[in-house]
Amino acid sequence: MQEGPTTVFGGTGFLGRAIVRELVEAGRPVRIAARHPRLPEWLEPGDHVEAVACDLRDESQVATALAGSAAAINAVSLYVERRRSGLTFEAIHVAGAGRLARLARDAGLERLVHVSGIGASSDSPSAYVRARASGEEAVIEAMPKAILLRPGVLFGPDDALLAGLVRLVRLPLVPLFGRGTTRLQPVHVDDVARAAVRLTASRPVARRLFELGGPEVLSYRQLVERVAAQLERRPRLLPLPFLAWHLVAALLAPLPSPPLTRDQVWLMQRDNLADPDAGSFADLGIVPRTLHDSLPRCLGGG
Repeated sequence: MQEGPTTVFGGTGFLGRAIVRELVEAGRPVRIAARHPRLPEWLEPGDHVEAVACDLRDESQVATALAGSAAAINAVSLYVERRRSGLTFEAIHVAGAGRLARLARDAGLERLVHVSGIGASSDSPSAYVRARASGEEAVIEAMPKAILLRPGVLFGPDDALLAGLVRLVRLPLVPLFGRGTTRLQPVHVDDVARAAVRLTASRPVARRLFELGGPEVLSYRQLVERVAAQLERRPRLLPLPFLAWHLVAALLAPLPSPPLTRDQVWLMQRDNLADPDAGSFADLGIVPRTLHDSLPRCLGGG
């Protein structure tokens, strides 16, 4: 008898799509749960994938998405609030995450992976980061055996990070966040997806918290320089105080989908590095790929 599906909430997002592909390649049935569900174009005959409409704010939809599942992964992301639509950090990352965990527990699921992010903290000046921390607490309160997965800055083909940098380095002058010294551990989206899939396997894991960063620690300046070199560009890099970035973000805030938010600026003011005491790729037998080796494919040769 075939095991029930692994339900991927947010399965149409950047990380969610990668998780779905990893599950399919592992031969496991998948249920994609999203507000606007759609099946991947790459599906082949015999792939056991279904898609259901699910909004984390809707109790009945979450319960339906979980019904019969063997495991669940919450990869729902919300980076910009849309208050008129009720899409707030509190509604999605806190109340929605807690609701999913509670209903997963009630449904008898033993495996739930909740995707958060490195640096989740209740005392952060960023409302987004505080919501991530509160969401983790809500998940663990509802389902103590849930696994928290905190990836670093994600990159991969068609991502937001590298695509944004490509646009920047084509300019003659590239403004840096501060002096560009904030340290990051860019991690390939497929490596994080593989980790999430392994954490939902039937074999139990001893750890309940994983922080996944890539093998390279780079400053923001170095990251910009890497992308520029790959594209054979030589823009001038201009340090810009964080106060100026906050002012720019405040001016952009009224836009429906602002290209920069104050939460993103706050995030760039602190190093984003994995805690060496948390679970890691090594604990899962995964060797993460480097940004250096991945750039040619991610950027399509420029």
